[in-house]
Amino acid sequence: MTRLQLFLLLRHNNQLGFRRSPAFEQSMVAKVLAIIGGGFMSIYLIGIGVMMAMAANEGDMPAFVLVILPLLLLIDFGMRFMAQQTPVMLMKPYMLLPMPRRAVIDTFLTTSVCSGWNALWLALFVPYFIITWAGGTSFLVALTVLLCGMLLVMFNSQWYLLVRTLVARSLLWWLVPAAFYGLYFGLMLSDDQLHLFEAAADFVAEQGGSWWMLLLCFGLLAVLLWINRTMQYAFVYEEIAREEKQATALKQVSDFTFLERFGQVGEYLKLELKSIMRNKAIRSRVLMSLGLVVVLSLIITFSDIYDNFLMLNFWCYYCFSIYGETALVKVMGPEGNYIDLLMVHRENTLSLLRAKYYFHVSILLVPLLLMLPAVFAGKFSLLMMAAYLFVSSGLLYFIMFQLAVYNKQTLPLDRKLTGKGNMENGLQLVLELTAMFAPLLMATVLLLVLDEENAYFVLIVIGLFFTVTHPWWLRNVYARMMARKYENLEGFHASRS
Repeated sequence: MTRLQLFLLLRHNNQLGFRRSPAFEQSMVAKVLAIIGGGFMSIYLIGIGVMMAMAANEGDMPAFVLVILPLLLLIDFGMRFMAQQTPVMLMKPYMLLPMPRRAVIDTFLTTSVCSGWNALWLALFVPYFIITWAGGTSFLVALTVLLCGMLLVMFNSQWYLLVRTLVARSLLWWLVPAAFYGLYFGLMLSDDQLHLFEAAADFVAEQGGSWWMLLLCFGLLAVLLWINRTMQYAFVYEEIAREEKQATALKQVSDFTFLERFGQVGEYLKLELKSIMRNKAIRSRVLMSLGLVVVLSLIITFSDIYDNFLMLNFWCYYCFSIYGETALVKVMGPEGNYIDLLMVHRENTLSLLRAKYYFHVSILLVPLLLMLPAVFAGKFSLLMMAAYLFVSSGLLYFIMFQLAVYNKQTLPLDRKLTGKGNMENGLQLVLELTAMFAPLLMATVLLLVLDEENAYFVLIVIGLFFTVTHPWWLRNVYARMMARKYENLEGFHASRS
């Protein structure tokens, strides 16, 4: 079998896997939303390309787009986390088949380089190419700038794969992109080092259309492809073969006996706490959310970058909601590993839902404490904090717990690279976006109609209403889950690793 035949076969298998997925209907919704989102993004990119091409013609700088491109690629880097999987997530089923393993890795890396997401950037570079060429730039220089831009986009896709894979192993690897982008923005924003940034920008603007710049971009892409090829193969083989080193000393785990007084709900609270302590996939979500809250709190407290009134409201709500959104979007996913046991006794699952709700409400105390420095600095008010705390415990959790009815993909507990169920389905995406923006939209309308103090009081009342009525809407969620239990059980069984 040639590499081309292997590429076509694996691509066909991925399409079949999408159709046979237990969450095919929800995934179709996600696909339609992705197409609509891609259409809107292409319109924005066309507009950006036209504006930059006009600026390039006025300043006689054909490679002006390459100077601005790092800012756009930073946005692209963040957006890829919502949609792009790493090859190690996709190649697990093929590791035991009689085919060259490195060829499988090469196939998926090629797919990531030639993805539709990368091709979408042609909406920016093609108008830029046409307008600069029509404005007097030679065809060869304009074409070189276009090719350099696309090679840098492909480089960015491989940079994302590198970071995503490393971060899945340890959150400390976040220091690498932080240092990478911190150096860029440090040079740009520092008065002492601004001359270095300006010199680099002038150099790129002057030499961006040269043949050696094209070779440099191609070389950078080739080097990163080689690094990814080596690393992806080593990591996926290590995880599947269970070659990770095991600790020789036994860990002492607390029994949390103080929770026994709460009966069955207390037992499930123990399960929530021990799941965080013992399982990689769940623990990484907690640490990542905690780290984001700490960073945002420090930025808001010690800088004026987010001193805009609406931005302060957005980040205050985001700090309270981030953990609930990242954890509850997969609600019942971890329990899919042992969902059959939960069905043994009547209303077992209802007690589990109550325990999850109480746990996530108690977690809100953590961002409350971490954001107190912003209160002392005068950025947040206590009334604002109370408003978004109760909105999170009430309205946000009411929305997110609805996913318990429809989620039917098992979330692996001990694997973060090759685990299934990493992609969100359409319903998850819709509810997550609703949970993120609906309360903010409501808060914005209230702040425009009422004065600030009264608006926050209304938000507190709305949040308290959903918080106090949680026994009733949790029971409703439980009843709808039981109506779909056989369909959900089939999905959990089919998606177990």
